Amino acid sequence: MSLTSTVADDAQVVTVNAQRIDAAMAIQFKEDMRTETDAGPQRVILDLSSVEFIDSSGLGAIVAAMKQLGKDRRLDLAGLTPMVDKVFRLTRMDTVFNLFDTLQDALDPEHVEH
Repeated sequence: MSLTSTVADDAQVVTVNAQRIDAAMAIQFKEDMRTETDAGPQRVILDLSSVEFIDSSGLGAIVAAMKQLGKDRRLDLAGLTPMVDKVFRLTRMDTVFNLFDTLQDALDPEHVEH
Protein backbone atom coordinates (compact mmCIF):
# COMPACT_ATOMS: atom_id res chain seq x y z
CA MET A 1 0.00 0.00 0.00
CA SER A 2 1.41 3.35 -0.93
CA LEU A 3 0.84 6.22 1.50
CA THR A 4 2.46 9.62 1.43
CA SER A 5 2.35 12.09 4.27
CA THR A 6 2.80 15.83 4.69
CA VAL A 7 2.08 18.29 7.47
CA ALA A 8 -0.08 21.27 6.55
CA ASP A 9 -0.97 23.91 9.12
CA ASP A 10 -2.01 22.00 12.25
CA ALA A 11 -2.81 18.72 10.49
CA GLN A 12 -1.00 15.75 9.03
CA VAL A 13 -2.30 14.82 5.59
CA VAL A 14 -1.92 11.15 4.66
CA THR A 15 -2.67 10.45 1.01
CA VAL A 16 -3.65 6.99 -0.18
CA ASN A 17 -1.95 6.37 -3.54
CA ALA A 18 -4.04 3.36 -4.50
CA GLN A 19 -7.38 2.78 -6.20
CA ARG A 20 -8.60 0.19 -3.70
CA ILE A 21 -8.62 -0.45 0.02
CA ASP A 22 -9.88 -4.01 0.25
CA ALA A 23 -9.23 -7.31 2.01
CA ALA A 24 -6.00 -7.83 0.05
CA MET A 25 -4.44 -4.66 1.40
CA ALA A 26 -6.26 -3.87 4.67
CA ILE A 27 -3.54 -5.27 6.95
CA GLN A 28 -0.79 -3.43 5.07
CA PHE A 29 -2.87 -0.24 5.17
CA LYS A 30 -3.20 -0.47 8.98
CA GLU A 31 0.54 -1.06 9.40
CA ASP A 32 1.43 1.79 7.03
CA MET A 33 -0.99 4.15 8.80
CA ARG A 34 0.53 3.24 12.16
CA THR A 35 4.01 4.03 10.81
CA GLU A 36 2.95 7.30 9.15
CA THR A 37 0.91 8.61 12.11
CA ASP A 38 3.01 7.30 14.99
CA ALA A 39 3.67 10.86 16.10
CA GLY A 40 2.41 14.15 14.79
CA PRO A 41 -0.37 16.71 15.02
CA GLN A 42 -3.62 15.98 16.83
CA ARG A 43 -5.52 16.02 13.55
CA VAL A 44 -4.87 13.56 10.74
CA ILE A 45 -6.61 13.98 7.39
CA LEU A 46 -6.83 10.88 5.22
CA ASP A 47 -6.97 11.93 1.56
CA LEU A 48 -8.98 9.27 -0.28
CA SER A 49 -9.29 11.09 -3.62
CA SER A 50 -7.50 8.28 -5.52
CA VAL A 51 -9.53 5.48 -3.92
CA GLU A 52 -12.28 4.19 -6.22
CA PHE A 53 -13.29 1.12 -4.20
CA ILE A 54 -13.48 0.17 -0.55
CA ASP A 55 -14.92 -2.98 1.02
CA SER A 56 -15.74 -3.90 4.61
CA SER A 57 -12.12 -4.86 5.28
CA GLY A 58 -10.98 -1.46 4.06
CA LEU A 59 -13.60 0.25 6.19
CA GLY A 60 -12.43 -1.76 9.18
CA ALA A 61 -8.83 -0.79 8.47
CA ILE A 62 -9.72 2.92 8.47
CA VAL A 63 -11.63 2.51 11.75
CA ALA A 64 -8.61 0.65 13.20
CA ALA A 65 -6.33 3.48 12.03
CA MET A 66 -8.57 5.95 13.85
CA LYS A 67 -8.40 3.88 17.04
CA GLN A 68 -4.59 3.63 16.77
CA LEU A 69 -4.42 7.42 16.99
CA GLY A 70 -5.83 7.34 20.50
CA LYS A 71 -8.35 9.55 22.24
CA ASP A 72 -6.46 12.83 21.91
CA ARG A 73 -6.10 12.70 18.13
CA ARG A 74 -8.68 12.55 15.39
CA LEU A 75 -8.95 11.22 11.86
CA ASP A 76 -10.90 13.17 9.23
CA LEU A 77 -11.54 11.93 5.70
CA ALA A 78 -11.31 14.00 2.53
CA GLY A 79 -11.85 13.60 -1.20
CA LEU A 80 -14.17 10.60 -1.11
CA THR A 81 -15.14 9.47 -4.59
CA PRO A 82 -18.89 8.86 -5.07
CA MET A 83 -18.62 5.08 -4.57
CA VAL A 84 -16.49 5.38 -1.42
CA ASP A 85 -18.74 8.14 -0.07
CA LYS A 86 -21.76 5.89 -0.60
CA VAL A 87 -20.13 3.07 1.40
CA PHE A 88 -19.41 5.43 4.32
CA ARG A 89 -22.99 6.75 4.32
CA LEU A 90 -24.66 3.34 3.94
CA THR A 91 -22.68 1.98 6.88
CA ARG A 92 -23.37 5.16 8.91
CA MET A 93 -19.63 5.76 9.20
CA ASP A 94 -20.39 9.36 8.23
CA THR A 95 -21.53 9.71 11.85
CA VAL A 96 -18.12 8.52 13.09
CA PHE A 97 -15.85 10.54 10.79
CA ASN A 98 -15.91 14.12 9.54
CA LEU A 99 -16.17 13.80 5.75
CA PHE A 100 -14.92 16.59 3.49
CA ASP A 101 -15.59 16.82 -0.26
CA THR A 102 -12.03 17.89 -1.01
CA LEU A 103 -8.70 18.06 0.75
CA GLN A 104 -8.88 21.84 0.43
CA ASP A 105 -12.23 21.84 2.29
CA ALA A 106 -10.64 19.75 5.06
CA LEU A 107 -7.77 22.22 5.38
CA ASP A 108 -10.02 25.31 5.31
CA PRO A 109 -10.46 26.54 8.91
CA GLU A 110 -14.05 27.59 8.17
CA HIS A 111 -15.08 24.00 7.44
CA VAL A 112 -13.39 22.33 10.40
CA GLU A 113 -15.44 21.24 13.41
CA HIS A 114 -13.61 21.32 16.72
